[in-house]
Amino acid sequence: MKKIIIFSIIGLAFIAVLVWFGKMNSKSPIQFETEKPFKTDIVRKTVATGKVTPVEEIEIKPQVSGIIDKIYLEEGVQVKKGDLIAQIRVVPNEQALASARGRVNKMKLQLDNSEIVYKRNKKLYDSGVISKGDFEVIELNYNQAQQDLINAQNDYKIIKEGSTGASGMANTMIRAEVDGTILEIPVKVGYQVIQSNNFNAGTTIASIADMSKMIFEGKVDEAEVGKIKNNTDLEISLGAIPDKTFPARLNFIAPKGTEENGAVQFTIKADVTLDKDYYLRAGYSANAEIILEEKDSVLSIREALLKFDKETEKPYVEVKTGEDSFERRDLELGISDGINVEIVSGVTEEDEIKIWNKTEKPDEEEEEAEEED
Repeated sequence: MKKIIIFSIIGLAFIAVLVWFGKMNSKSPIQFETEKPFKTDIVRKTVATGKVTPVEEIEIKPQVSGIIDKIYLEEGVQVKKGDLIAQIRVVPNEQALASARGRVNKMKLQLDNSEIVYKRNKKLYDSGVISKGDFEVIELNYNQAQQDLINAQNDYKIIKEGSTGASGMANTMIRAEVDGTILEIPVKVGYQVIQSNNFNAGTTIASIADMSKMIFEGKVDEAEVGKIKNNTDLEISLGAIPDKTFPARLNFIAPKGTEENGAVQFTIKADVTLDKDYYLRAGYSANAEIILEEKDSVLSIREALLKFDKETEKPYVEVKTGEDSFERRDLELGISDGINVEIVSGVTEEDEIKIWNKTEKPDEEEEEAEEED
């Protein structure tokens, strides 16, 4: 009898141990943490790289060819319209100078002859020998000969000296055409310069710009250009001025793109609002943050919680349904800022969503256990 009792107790204990092991094995070896959806503001942005430049940059070019004789100002100086920047010493072309001198001598001979004819016929007219009409023709020829000589002398002086001096401002004096700051003087004393003409743009003596009016000029990818529009507010950040942003407003989107490194880029421009406490230099590299889409207080989750079906590539999460049990929920997503994503449908604010990759996978634990044995 005692043996039967002992064996019964041993059998019950064995059954209890088996039941306990069964319950332990039924539990998931991984304890996943969970996270609930939340409401937040999501702003989708893109970044355009570029630089800040003056709205208008004027290049000053000479009206005569020659050699830089003097430079009166330096780069960075504020100038007013009419301020003298440089002076050119004219080096005339010998062939053109000789031709002009020949025209002057020719006009002198023609004037001397016209004067003789004029004086002779003047006496005849005063004596009543010739008519008034005939005399007026002779007088006109004489006056034309005088003007032709003046024109030839002016041409000769322009070729030789660069100006006749009649305008009160010699062409050899290079002056500022607008108010602003001298950005660059790419020439030095002794440099040879070429005048601007129909066949040559001419040598740039200086470039001037109004630094109180700056724009951002950058490029955006073709995938995003259709999502932006004029009058959009931007934030400009400069590498040269950290921890400071400048507001700007988009005013131009290029109608035609250019291919760069296999991608089509479109130029954009925006008016920058300056801060008097900061001095912006032309050509600073800059980044512009452009808001493509934004939503306030929408149901969201972290993007790290998402999984994607291998076949359909649709997003889903696993929602806790009980202790250590989860079920799949397919989601419909809205906008994303790269960290949080909007949930249109699929889960509610009360659902607990599995956080992936918090602990080791079961097969990894088994492999470690085998290695220990």
